[in-house]
Amino acid sequence: MTGLMARGTTTIDASKAAVWKGLTDPDQIKDYMMGSVVETDWQPGSPITWSGEWKGKPYQDKGEIVAVDEPDRLELTHYSPLTGQDDVPESYHTLVYTLEDRDGGTQVSVTQDNNADQDEADRNSQAWTQMLDGLKQTVEGS
Repeated sequence: MTGLMARGTTTIDASKAAVWKGLTDPDQIKDYMMGSVVETDWQPGSPITWSGEWKGKPYQDKGEIVAVDEPDRLELTHYSPLTGQDDVPESYHTLVYTLEDRDGGTQVSVTQDNNADQDEADRNSQAWTQMLDGLKQTVEGS
């Protein structure tokens, strides 16, 4: 991972298996990621896309599944044309989700590399914290 890191962490009152399902099940992802439709087979080397609408504008983000260690770790790349950056390797982020048993629940953390400056890292940390809060509500409510 390179550059400034954005981070988010929460503890979910559920098993790692349930949290893993929340991270990888398209129906659950749609619930907590602003209606985003995810398509992938979750195999290393496979493409992943997120499609939806943001502020009235359609989008399709994309990336690649890098590593899968179910139910402990998921690593993938991510690029969004909404950033206004060119679709070149330098514009991609690496996302790493880690799941750890914690006090009868699961602590889930996400890191995102390649933030241009501290302000961007802070904004993305806030966005990941909000996403994890949504994941928590989705998993605990199912």
